Amino acid sequence: MIETSHHGYPSRDKEAAIFKRREPVLHGKAKAAPLSAEQTQQFHQDGFLVLPSLFSSEEIAKLYQEMENVRDEFTDAGRIEAITERESGAVRSVFNVHRLNAVFSRLVRDQRLLGIAEQIVGGETYLHQSRINYKPGLVGKEFYWHSDFETWHIEDGMPAMRAVSCAISLTDNNSYNGALMLIPGSHHFFISCVGETPNNHYQTSLKKQEYGVPDPISLQFLVEKNGIEMPTGPAGSVVFFDCNTMHGSNSNISPYARSNVFMVYNHIDNQLQAPRDGLAPRPEHVAARENIAALTPLPHWQLG
Repeated sequence: MIETSHHGYPSRDKEAAIFKRREPVLHGKAKAAPLSAEQTQQFHQDGFLVLPSLFSSEEIAKLYQEMENVRDEFTDAGRIEAITERESGAVRSVFNVHRLNAVFSRLVRDQRLLGIAEQIVGGETYLHQSRINYKPGLVGKEFYWHSDFETWHIEDGMPAMRAVSCAISLTDNNSYNGALMLIPGSHHFFISCVGETPNNHYQTSLKKQEYGVPDPISLQFLVEKNGIEMPTGPAGSVVFFDCNTMHGSNSNISPYARSNVFMVYNHIDNQLQAPRDGLAPRPEHVAARENIAALTPLPHWQLG
């Protein structure tokens, strides 16, 4: 196990390596603490926390319809935020929905979500990234194993592991429609990946990521320590996971879509710097740099 310097975590090199995490998992100092001591301990240990049925069926029905509206609107308009599958051309993801859609803009400030995010990262947050992942039935392709932080650190210049992802299920997640898989405890290690980042890597990586993914030996090391978990459950369930938790999902060859809305809460003091290795910054709809402000909560979230 290698100790890192205080100048970041190295990656995208000729050889793979495993580094110890430097930052704490839970930072404290939040105004409120909606998670119990047991829940925070589980998050610290596993790097993720599953909250079943956090949203009601009525709320999910409205969000599901809005998700459909976003897909149709963005695809018809040929927006750059709409990412399609490599082979079928079906919509894979739509990015930046918290800035481009009023319903999802309000959703990210729902106190049920924002309070937990602030408790984990230890204070005020802003949205680093948001997107809807559609993974349509029969044609939705895999998201290969990766740590989000590795990409955000190298390609976006995120300084530290002080961000948390939140995935809200808009459809049922089960064992056959490509549900999220996570490796418990993997967030305690940083996997340095092999390969030099191509220019404008996001143009291909958002469809299929081939750089910034773990080597087989490192992946086996992580899995043999604690295995793989696949949280399944009904629409309305929420998964919070650490920015450095290794995760991925299989292709969806069932006829049933597995769709979720995905938000990344980053601490207000952890704003993006220059990407590493002289890379050009990724576009704003993928990694927010402009008009950054701390999110204010909506205690009684409303769709209308």
